[in-house]
Amino acid sequence: MMATTNIGCQRAFIVGVGMTKFEKPKSKHWDYPDMARQAGQDALTDAGIAYEAVQAVVASYCYGEPTSGQRAVYELGLTGVPVFNVNNNCSSGSSALMLARRLVQSGIEDCVLALGFEKMEGGLSERYHDRISPVDRHMQHMVDLGADPGVIQPTMNKMTSDVIKLFAYAAREYMNLHPQLTVNDLARIANKNRVQGENNPKASFQKAPDVNSIATKAMLCYPITFGMSAATADGSAAAVVCSERFLKKHGLETKAVEILSQHMVTDLPSSFKSSFRDLCGYTMAKQAAQRCFEETHLSPQDVQVFEVHDCFSCNELFMYEALQCAPEGCGLDLLNNSTWRSNTQGGKLLYLGNKWVFNPSGGLESKGHPIGATGLGQCAELVWQLRGEAGKRQVEGARIGMQHNFGIGGAAVVTMYKKYEVAAKL
Repeated sequence: MMATTNIGCQRAFIVGVGMTKFEKPKSKHWDYPDMARQAGQDALTDAGIAYEAVQAVVASYCYGEPTSGQRAVYELGLTGVPVFNVNNNCSSGSSALMLARRLVQSGIEDCVLALGFEKMEGGLSERYHDRISPVDRHMQHMVDLGADPGVIQPTMNKMTSDVIKLFAYAAREYMNLHPQLTVNDLARIANKNRVQGENNPKASFQKAPDVNSIATKAMLCYPITFGMSAATADGSAAAVVCSERFLKKHGLETKAVEILSQHMVTDLPSSFKSSFRDLCGYTMAKQAAQRCFEETHLSPQDVQVFEVHDCFSCNELFMYEALQCAPEGCGLDLLNNSTWRSNTQGGKLLYLGNKWVFNPSGGLESKGHPIGATGLGQCAELVWQLRGEAGKRQVEGARIGMQHNFGIGGAAVVTMYKKYEVAAKL
């Protein structure tokens, strides 16, 4: 049975967002406090408030020592507020946002900063080898389902190799069920994201390779090539979350985007049964999305823009179905029934099913993937979209946005956003 989500009676709004450029690991001489200072200050400036107005901070990161959140936020000020540190693998950023929202909903705090950052070592890795890995059960089940237990390349560490294999075998499973899907189709999704990412100055990659290059170069584990993968990155993103009372007091109505609904689903019995896709979060995402639709009384038809966790192109395809934009097995039909359109800013976006834009930011495949900041980077993009501030990436007429963020181990977080509207009086 699902617990009620109506915590308190407070609506929660985002009134400021900030995001650094996501950079290739070790390519820039900065450390996590530098990144966090930039993203955090940009979010506060966007909201038009001082750090002293913030009553709590939720910091998200995966690669770092305990209390790195405190060290990062101290760059913004020393005010003594509570700082909570969150690590939920790749869904850490949206987990931080979820906790910030719940603090506001509870009525305890009126203004909370969600701050995500990451300084990567390169690929994914585990530091402690004298205890059970938190993803040991997942990776062993992958082998039990028939995956090759070895590493993909001798130079690749086991964690990076295992994650690539997990999604590669999920893609193979989908292709076995739906033989019409080809490597070239997955490359089309990656190319779409990279083309849209050309208009994102904060993305790691801003030049799109063509479909053939993506499909044929650097096969990592069939059917996933390097061009279908989200590269790790260094960077930070932040969001200021507040109550309606706070935004009215500070005159922030024109800045405000409401978090309409937000649900996290962790591993289910289905995760450890017979499906590679369920092992990498398909049913978790589907349930989280369904809860959002039920809570808001909205449907996918009400959403204009999506930011989804395209750690690999195949996962974006899975999300077309998990988020109910296409029936089971029909994600490719959605892709095939799509049109490129130009907006008034001179940008070009692909409308899937001639209706929805997925990852106008370029997604993780263009932006890069600084694990602890990724979810808040997605959040920032949707806030800019719903405010009409996305420039050449702008989805015209965007009113409602939806976000999917996934971390193995596991947690799928789905969030729905809407530009601020005054609540109707009963």
